[in-house]
Amino acid sequence: MGIEQRISDDLAAAMKSKDAARTSTLRLVKAQLKNKQIEKGAPLSDDEVNRLLSSMVKQRRDSIEQYTAAGRHELAEKEKNEIAIIEGYLPKVASESEIIAAVDAAINETGASSIKDIGQVMKAALSKLSEFTIDGRTVNQIVRSKLENK
Repeated sequence: MGIEQRISDDLAAAMKSKDAARTSTLRLVKAQLKNKQIEKGAPLSDDEVNRLLSSMVKQRRDSIEQYTAAGRHELAEKEKNEIAIIEGYLPKVASESEIIAAVDAAINETGASSIKDIGQVMKAALSKLSEFTIDGRTVNQIVRSKLENK
């Protein structure tokens, strides 16, 4: 069963159980998927769905920072709950040790020797971590720290 089908089934179950928060979040996800599908003009692959879901999680993390800075803790909490629901459909999150291992392999593979090579290393590291859900910002920080110490 594809991710989109799982989301549709879970939306129906959430509506039946009158789980308002889950229903609302899954409706947002379904709308985003439909918009992307219309934009593309063809059904989305699971990889494209994962990228869209990751993007939605990133948007919510940014919103949490802004809401917290503005003292809107109730809205930040709502965003955290949405992230938890959306992440349930994403692949496993990469651990820090897995990210470090991928970055080390990418540095060795590309022969990077300075911070100028960050683009090549990021591209190689992200491709090695493609089966995981990752935060690009975390990968970037690890790559920078490794290349600055070279």
